[in-house]
Amino acid sequence: MDSPDPKTQTIVLAGLGGDLGGRIARALIAQGSEVRALVRAAGDGPRHAPDIPGLTRVTVDYGNAATLAEACRGAACVVSSLNGLAPVILEAQGRLLDAAVAAGVPRFIPSDFSLDFTGTEPGGNRNLDLRRTFMERVDRAPIRATSILNGAFSDLLTGQAPIILKAPRKVLYWGNADQPLDFTARDDVAHYTAAAALDPAAPRILRIAGDVATPRDLAATMSDITGTPFGLWRAGGLGRLSLIIRILRRLTPGNDAVFPIWQGLQYLRDMSSGRGKLAPLDNDRYGPHPWTSVRQVLGGA
Repeated sequence: MDSPDPKTQTIVLAGLGGDLGGRIARALIAQGSEVRALVRAAGDGPRHAPDIPGLTRVTVDYGNAATLAEACRGAACVVSSLNGLAPVILEAQGRLLDAAVAAGVPRFIPSDFSLDFTGTEPGGNRNLDLRRTFMERVDRAPIRATSILNGAFSDLLTGQAPIILKAPRKVLYWGNADQPLDFTARDDVAHYTAAAALDPAAPRILRIAGDVATPRDLAATMSDITGTPFGLWRAGGLGRLSLIIRILRRLTPGNDAVFPIWQGLQYLRDMSSGRGKLAPLDNDRYGPHPWTSVRQVLGGA
């Protein structure tokens, strides 16, 4: 399917202050659309939101339904890249959804951007449970919605994800070393999201993966890139991982962090179990794209 014609289309974007939000804004502008970014008066003002040429900023109060709806009026799609816990994903994003409906916006893209949580077990991943709950709310709303699921951000492999251990030259994994894992670079997610936002026929769910690699593949890639052998380190089965998650969660004072260690391990468990595997992939819906490979990400680290 060819990329949609973005002529005269205005896209409203929430979450400009986040890393992915800024990338989506740039991708939308690059694809020729007009971008109206909602910037909260408190929390993600000019100090936090990037300065992007061609972007129209609208300061909003998420507690004021009328002005939030007015900020959405005339848009072809509202894209949310808001990130947080229930006050953000359910409450603030819920108000944004209501505003889009009130303004007569035909389409809405919620802030999902994750592995396929439609196949995971409810109660096993706090952050994905929030997205599952919000998906139910979106499906009840009189608006056409599209969720974009992209696996894990491959950018995290360069340090934030506890998988590639450079000092001992090991790839840490749980369960099966041959379990395929989905990875997509943030820039690729942003590019695809922009195309989907401009596509009036986008389906309810779009699944993409810039690359698919097993732990064994990652070890081989690191061995080739560094010129030194990287081995595999099986930390245990998924049952042991679940036990560690429960212990860490109990030991963590408070649960108000968006990505505490135990949350990252919950995500890794859903990947390692295969329940969050993306299939079928919709990578080619908007034509050819030079998807960033895991090798490219690791080679540039």
